Amino acid sequence: MRHPMKWEDEEQPTGVFLGGPAVEAVELFQMPPAVRRVDRLTLPGTAAGLQDVAALLEQVREALSRFTAGMEPVLFPVAHLDEAALALLDDALGEGEVGVIVSGAAEYQIQESVLPGVWRVKTFELGGKPISDHVEVAEVPGVVRAAALAATRPELVIGPSPVGSMNVMPVLAELRARTAAYHPGQPNHVISFTLLPMNEVDMDFLKQTLNLGPVQAVSRGYGTCRVTLTGQRHIWSVQYLNAMDTIILDTLEVGDVPVALRAADEDFQDSAERLGEILEAYFQ
Repeated sequence: MRHPMKWEDEEQPTGVFLGGPAVEAVELFQMPPAVRRVDRLTLPGTAAGLQDVAALLEQVREALSRFTAGMEPVLFPVAHLDEAALALLDDALGEGEVGVIVSGAAEYQIQESVLPGVWRVKTFELGGKPISDHVEVAEVPGVVRAAALAATRPELVIGPSPVGSMNVMPVLAELRARTAAYHPGQPNHVISFTLLPMNEVDMDFLKQTLNLGPVQAVSRGYGTCRVTLTGQRHIWSVQYLNAMDTIILDTLEVGDVPVALRAADEDFQDSAERLGEILEAYFQ
């Protein structure tokens, strides 16, 4: 089960890698405004759509009870629900720890529910027009892994060493070797920048080499975890902040979607039981 994080509605600090205790933090990636605008919808003063929502949530509960990490996501379209029913669905599911934005030909706004492993996924045209909306039972929504593979570079190309660099070239060499050797199912390899001496030249070159990928996310709880997919396949920036929004751990992870964003096996059974309680409280 993931560590609890906290994500407040106010403006978050920009993403950074730290260059060591004696080096000022250097901006790497900044969260897009869309990550901060996944809003909680409230329940209207009506029970319209009650039976439709109850039927949908019962299907979700059944999927949760059979689900384990590594299975293909199970999708439940909600296009048949009217506005009142959608509001009821949102109130029943609530808002959980993780919010994700996946960008590309369309924008996917993803909000985890209060039930880990149950996600609300909304798709929009780049101009903001809604395209589709569904509930998904998954370790992490399928579009996240799909974008991480389809919209990133498979090989890490490293340019000439910049003048004034310290440690960026060995770091990039390790990243290239780790990404080339990675196979699905392996645990993620973590490189921590919190205590590694990296100057501004190093960090600028690292940013330039990796670039920004299509997935950006925030996990909230007692602190904040920011996760950004770089433009290089299998390389993620993962930064942990305390309650004062001070970065306490700044890392790169090589591998699958970081565990800070994923539901664990025990979450699915727990969520199935909790959803049963929600169904009884709301719909019995």
